[in-house]
Amino acid sequence: MLSISQTEILNRFYFDNPWWKTSEIEKRYQNYPKRFYFDSFYGLIKESSINRAVVLMGPRRVGKTVMVYHAVEKLLSEGISPTNILYLSIDTPIYTDLALEKIVNIFQAEFEHDRDAKLFIIFDEIQYLSEWEVHLKSLVDSYPSYKYIATGSLKLKSRESGAGRFTDFLLPPLTFAEYIYFISADAKDINKLNSEFINYLNYGGYPEAVFSSLIRDDSSRYIKSDIIDKVLLRDLPSLYGISDVQELNKLFTTIAYNTGNEITLESLAKSSGVSKNTIKKYIEYLEAAFLIKVVNRIDLTSRRFKRATSFKVYLTNPSIRAALFGPISADHEAMGSLTETAIFSQWFDSQNIDNLHYARWKSGEVDIVCLDIAEQKPVWCVEVKWSDLPYSDSRKLKSLIEYTKKNNLNNALVTTKTISDERIIDDVTVKFKPSAVYTYELGKLKQTNQ
Repeated sequence: MLSISQTEILNRFYFDNPWWKTSEIEKRYQNYPKRFYFDSFYGLIKESSINRAVVLMGPRRVGKTVMVYHAVEKLLSEGISPTNILYLSIDTPIYTDLALEKIVNIFQAEFEHDRDAKLFIIFDEIQYLSEWEVHLKSLVDSYPSYKYIATGSLKLKSRESGAGRFTDFLLPPLTFAEYIYFISADAKDINKLNSEFINYLNYGGYPEAVFSSLIRDDSSRYIKSDIIDKVLLRDLPSLYGISDVQELNKLFTTIAYNTGNEITLESLAKSSGVSKNTIKKYIEYLEAAFLIKVVNRIDLTSRRFKRATSFKVYLTNPSIRAALFGPISADHEAMGSLTETAIFSQWFDSQNIDNLHYARWKSGEVDIVCLDIAEQKPVWCVEVKWSDLPYSDSRKLKSLIEYTKKNNLNNALVTTKTISDERIIDDVTVKFKPSAVYTYELGKLKQTNQ
């Protein structure tokens, strides 16, 4: 059987690295605006005081590859030699079963790079290489002067495999603030902002959908076929040996339809026809693929349950629901849960994501509660509404007031549809803010903190 020659591999290298001849990245990547996360990511690439690879993880189609190309562009602008930068995508067939070290050796030989050269080597879609963590860690140890950047759409199987050698960087779907920035929309007019908020829920989490009218006009097909199906039918089955992909797909569809709602393993098993033990494994896999996030319940006194029988599952990108079940409008019945999903998704990349819970007890519920890890006490809480009614009818906030008083909180936030104001209700300061504004501000906060 014929094997792929080194000449063919080099030809592909030159195709994937046009800057070796032109000294610039392709125009299509130059025209994309940078994500708010770029500066922090690039800072890790330029970090030379510690010997670590940068592992850029995140859901499919959120701009990981584009951000890598923007990094290449900046490296070139800072005087790094074009032939000191290697980019390749591991899912390209010619690289199948080709060891990472063999790739590096071919690159070294082509340009006569020695072990002390300052090289930047990028492995895109690295999850398609079996046991890639072991291979990448070996390279980091063998060639410490080289900087390795890897991207992937699945979490590390084990943090121990790359302990001390990898720096993880999570790139989430577009925040609402990024979406507004990308389309140059007015963030001050609440009616216009609400209109764009609906668009954001329908397709705005994906950069390509924002910039392409063709994708926007058929966003459900694009998101489902190019993102959801590839994860459910290819990525997860190949990595975890899942044989019944229809079963996995049915479960994910059920979860997506119920995003932001409380569910139980029993109800999921009943509605999806999948056993509870299998559901537990599948939920772990879907979290590893950055499709969902499980949020645990606390009680009225903010205590966590030792044996959780109910929980919430949020889509990490609200646009997924529209792709599966059709676009929504401002008066759609799912607006409440999708608004909550959108707000929660702005925290997706935060280190505090695991501090977020929802409170539920016999007579009430609060949508989002942030707990202090050390003291296990609430720091703040938010009740999410896509309505102005709670502003004029404080009875709608009975559970929120009960929770804040029980936990000695002096204030709380309630999101609305259009109203911004502040009121004292039963000695609790309640701030009212439109959901679209709050979602936007959370994204802007990320821009400030990057």
